[in-house]
Amino acid sequence: MGVHFETQAPTTQDKDSTRAPRPPRPNYNKLHAQPLPVKAYPLPPLIPHNPFSILHIAIVYLSHVISSPSSHPQDLLCAYFSADTRSFHVTDEITARTLWEQGFFGKGSLSRSEPAWLERERIRQGLVLGDTSEEITRKRREERKQFKNERARLEREAIETKLAEEATNHSHSNGHIDPSQAPDLAQARSAEEIDGQNPTSSPAALPPGRGGSPPEKEELIAIPPSAVASDVSSPHLAQKVIINQEHLQLTAEEAFFLVYALGVLEIRDPATAQPIPTSRLFSICRSHSYFPPQPSSNLVPDDPFLLSYVVYHYFRSLGWVVRPGIKFGVDHLLYNRGPVFAHAEFAVIILPSYTGGYWSSTAELQAKVKKKTNKSWWWLHCVNRVQAQVKKTLVLAYVEIPSPVIGGEEGITNEAGEVTDIGRFLKRYRVRELILKRWTLNRNKE
Repeated sequence: MGVHFETQAPTTQDKDSTRAPRPPRPNYNKLHAQPLPVKAYPLPPLIPHNPFSILHIAIVYLSHVISSPSSHPQDLLCAYFSADTRSFHVTDEITARTLWEQGFFGKGSLSRSEPAWLERERIRQGLVLGDTSEEITRKRREERKQFKNERARLEREAIETKLAEEATNHSHSNGHIDPSQAPDLAQARSAEEIDGQNPTSSPAALPPGRGGSPPEKEELIAIPPSAVASDVSSPHLAQKVIINQEHLQLTAEEAFFLVYALGVLEIRDPATAQPIPTSRLFSICRSHSYFPPQPSSNLVPDDPFLLSYVVYHYFRSLGWVVRPGIKFGVDHLLYNRGPVFAHAEFAVIILPSYTGGYWSSTAELQAKVKKKTNKSWWWLHCVNRVQAQVKKTLVLAYVEIPSPVIGGEEGITNEAGEVTDIGRFLKRYRVRELILKRWTLNRNKE
């Protein structure tokens, strides 16, 4: 006969009554109102039952024709190429905030994602009050951890109580166990299990936050705001200036997209501080996608940068916010609006596809293609299992690889092999999507 245990987990009201109120979150809808660092000027909507809307549309259209507003910033944003890190550095704070707030480009060199080192340092030194986004995330994770520990404790107590009741009923029916000793036996058994899991069960031996003394950082957080404000108001702290040691790092795909597709960024040579032409930047990104970097004469149509940028450009043009996916073992992560609004919905794996006749023309090319496309089902199952655990949908992005362009052919490259017409060169690539979901028996019975 099965036994059903009912436990009462701590409710949200109980949690809210024991913790301090959360600070108000920033208005992300206003902060990230522009999806890209360019401005759009759409025509007003047409209202059929309102004839003045047609007049309004005509006036706006004529004003745009006579004096067209600029969609790009007056001064181009600036970044520098770093050959050591194979990335692009944005050192200006205003430019870094612009690229992050308008499209979520790059990451802070001293932060997990958003460049917030300066803000964290000011809070750490007591110059300003409040918490950074990373601190808020850490506190919420700690709250969830404490909630789960409390729920497990209540479930364990309910089970021990139920076992004690069963022992009491069993003693009444058989007469072998004294009813007054049944709870003591259950408590002793529970104590033995706890001692077996935690040999040092004294409060002094427990780590901070698990029954012993609370961590020192939590004690600092519990200080009343008035006491902190009195320290902040001191002249010594008010006059202290912290130099920002963090810069924004852009990947090669992000930098080239901002330069070529949007035209809002220029990349400068760190040695001469001169802008790098787009065609030269294209060759630099392709060369440094290998390690060690390859010369321009050895570049092939399936360069790692080409495959990654084609997929990056494809999903960015569809409106997705594309972020690196190395944390989950994939190439890209796709966000609907951005990391501050919700988690990524899709994880993208890039797979080259050699369906053209050129790649099967010789035995050497066939062997090369087989080596690059050889993936096992075990590899695919592992990647898909990881994405299922983090509640993401795996997308296989197949990139059709064209045949190489011979020097000067079709006006795409010059005699030296450098690409001169990047638009025509990229149009030769095609992207196919395949969504792969993990099938489980208990969830997919139909």
